[in-house]
Amino acid sequence: MMTDPDPDPDSNSDLQATAGTETPADEAGERWLHTAFAEAGRDIAPGPLPLAAVERAGRARRVRRVAGLTAGATLLAASLAVTTVHVLAPERQPSVATPAVSAPPPPPASTPAPTPTTGRTHPSPKRIVRPGERITAAQGFELWLTEDGEHWSTPEGGENFRSVVDGNIDRSEPGVSHQIESSPSYTYHSGVYYGTERAARVEVGGEDGTRTATLLELPGRPGWGAWYLAVPGRATAGSAVTLYDRAGRVLAELPGSNWTDPEKSSSTGGARG
Repeated sequence: MMTDPDPDPDSNSDLQATAGTETPADEAGERWLHTAFAEAGRDIAPGPLPLAAVERAGRARRVRRVAGLTAGATLLAASLAVTTVHVLAPERQPSVATPAVSAPPPPPASTPAPTPTTGRTHPSPKRIVRPGERITAAQGFELWLTEDGEHWSTPEGGENFRSVVDGNIDRSEPGVSHQIESSPSYTYHSGVYYGTERAARVEVGGEDGTRTATLLELPGRPGWGAWYLAVPGRATAGSAVTLYDRAGRVLAELPGSNWTDPEKSSSTGGARG
């Protein structure tokens, strides 16, 4: 095998010495370049820093960052809401149609004949009327009030009056009066109550039971009023009259009298509680 001859050691030493040694001419050239660049740099004025552009770029980056975070939060909230609705909403069962059942028709309304009542907890019907307003109690019987008392008329055309201001009744304490008119078709009971603003019910009792009368009063709670009750047929016995308050307490009462088949107006007067 043939081998290359060894290089000349002297030639290598010369190359190394040449590469690591600078001549005076090279140093002078470098100094001239430094001096020339320095002289040229003195005539160059530096421009202003672009601070405004830097701030705008920073704001734009912040806006993009916030917009990205907001969009991400919105998407996260929407996904959570959809998940919650899916979890909480129950599955709907298919509805099953049921046949409609019609209610039976109500019975026809009928107007029953007046029947006796023995209850003592319900107040009488009470009407507030204008002075002189005529109320038809039954066929041929009318009743109206004025500031001085009760007026009523009969089928025969007669008119009657019961005063509450002539001094014949004591309005300082509760009381009640009773008049009876009769026709071939009806017996008409009426009267006044007085001495109280707590009157709530008037009952008329007889051999055929107890009935509740209707009350009339003028506006303004004058402390008195009238009552009336029309009963089919003629009365055959006296009737007791009792005045109650709303609690069912007796305010005044008037015992019945013994009389039969009245042909004309009769009065049992008044009574205090």
